[in-house]
Amino acid sequence: MPSPTRFLVLAALLVSATAIVPPGHQGLPHQTPTDITHPTPDNAVIVDTANQVDQKTAPPVDTPPNAAVAPTLVTAVDGTITNTTVADVASTSRRRRHHQIARKFGRDPGDGLAKRQAGKFEKVFDGLAAGQHDASIQGTAYLTYTVVNNATYNVQGCLDWCSTIKGCVFVNVYYEFNNYLLDFVFGEKSNLKCAAYGDLHTAAEKLNFGGQASYPQVGNETVPLTYITQSSGWGLDSLVDPDTPDGYELVFGPTGGANNAPGYMGFSFIDKYDVDACALLCNGRGVDPNGGGCAYFNIWRAVVDGVPTTYTCSMYYLVADESTAVNYGQGPLVVTLSRGYARKSALIDGGFEGYTACDDFCLTESYANWVGTSPSGGTFDASIFFFQAYAHTGHGSALLGSAFGIDGEAGSLTPAQPLQTDKGANYVVQCFMSSAFSGPQIEAAAKVDILWNGERVGGTSGFTEYAFVQASVVATGSDKLVFVGGSAPVWTFIDDCKVYKV
Repeated sequence: MPSPTRFLVLAALLVSATAIVPPGHQGLPHQTPTDITHPTPDNAVIVDTANQVDQKTAPPVDTPPNAAVAPTLVTAVDGTITNTTVADVASTSRRRRHHQIARKFGRDPGDGLAKRQAGKFEKVFDGLAAGQHDASIQGTAYLTYTVVNNATYNVQGCLDWCSTIKGCVFVNVYYEFNNYLLDFVFGEKSNLKCAAYGDLHTAAEKLNFGGQASYPQVGNETVPLTYITQSSGWGLDSLVDPDTPDGYELVFGPTGGANNAPGYMGFSFIDKYDVDACALLCNGRGVDPNGGGCAYFNIWRAVVDGVPTTYTCSMYYLVADESTAVNYGQGPLVVTLSRGYARKSALIDGGFEGYTACDDFCLTESYANWVGTSPSGGTFDASIFFFQAYAHTGHGSALLGSAFGIDGEAGSLTPAQPLQTDKGANYVVQCFMSSAFSGPQIEAAAKVDILWNGERVGGTSGFTEYAFVQASVVATGSDKLVFVGGSAPVWTFIDDCKVYKV
C-alpha cells in the first residue's frame, strides 16, 4: 500500500493529468515553441579575416620534386586565424584517422594517379628574357612541383605533367639557379621547375624572386643566392568543375554571388577550392541548438584586387538556394565561383510536411510517408499532426502517446518505406524531440527509443522542450527506422528528422 506521501503525489498527478486537454483535442502545450530568429552571415567578419590571412605560397627551395599534394588546410575558422587540417577541425563531431583524410584530400595514386583535366592550356604570361632576373608565382592553391629536362625550355613537358595532377589548372614554368639540391642532390639534376596550382594566376603574382642561400658555407666564401629566370604561366580557361561530394547534391553554381541566407552556422577558410573538404567541415560542424546539424554549405573564392586570396566554406542548418546568393563582395573583395551544396537525407519527409489534410488542425495515424502503429487495445498511440503550435518548424510534427489520452500505451512510428542507403556506410539519425506538453512533473517520465533495424541506437527521456537528438548507425542498404515511446499523458513530439551519410 502506498505511503501517505506517495499517495498524495499520485493523486496530484492524477488531478493534473485530468486537467490537461490532450493534443488530439487541440490542447495547448505547457510551453509553446518560441519564435526562432535564424542567423545570417556576418560578411564584415569574413572580409576582415580575408584581409588578414595569407594563403599564398611557392615551391620551397629545400623540398624535393614530385612530393604528394598536401591535404587541404583550414586557415581560419569563424574569424580566428589557424593552420590545421580539415580532419582536425571536423573531428569535433566525428574523429577519423589522419592518413584517411590525407588520402582523400591529397594526391591519390590509387585513382589512376589523377583525373586528367579537360581543356587546353594557354599561355597566361611570358617570362622575362633569359638574361634578366625574374620571379615565380607566389599564389594560392599551390599543389606540388616537378623538374623537367632543361636542355630546352620544356613547356610541354610541364603541361603534360600538370595534367596528371588532380586539380591542376595552372603551371608556372621557370629556371631556378644556385639551388644546391637541384644541382647536386636530387636525382633529376635539372633546374627547370614546373609548379602546379589549383587556381589561375597572373603576372601580378610574380613575387618570389628567390634570394635564398642554398649552397653550403665553405670558409669565408660568399654563398650564391638563388635567382629565377624566364618565369611563364600557362593555364586552363577556368577551374575544373568539381565532382559533387558523397552525400550531397549541387543546388546552384558557379555564380558570382555568395549566399546571404538564414540558418548560418559559421565559416572556414581553406587553402584550395576543395568541395570535399567543405563537405567534411559541414559534416563535422557540430549542432545548432535551434537548427540542428549542418545541412548545406556554400563554397566560394575571394578575389582581392584581382588576385585569388582565399576559399570560403560557409555552413548552414537550413538549405539555401541561388535566390539568396546576393553577396557579391565588399570593397576590393569580389566573390567568384560560388556553389551551393545540400546534404541529402535518406529519410523522406522528415519534417512531416507532406501531411496536408487541412488548413489549420488535423491528425492521422498514417499517410503516404509515415505509418503510426498502436499496440493491441491502443488508440492513436502514434500519430501525425498538421498544427503549427506543435511543430518545431513548419506545420507538421509527429506524436508518440495516445493523441486523445484514451490509453497509456507506447506507440511506434516508422517511415512508410525502408530507407535506401549505401550498405556498410555510416549514417547519423538527427531529430528534434519535445516532451513538454504536460509540464515538467508529468513529462519527467517521458521516454523515446530510436530503433535501427530492430536495435536501439539512441533516444531521449525526461522533460524537455524541443531539443536535438541524434544517433549513429551503420546501414544495411534497406534500413528500417522506428521511433517508439509515449504513454499519455506523457507525450513526445518529433519533428525535423534527417538521416545523413557521414
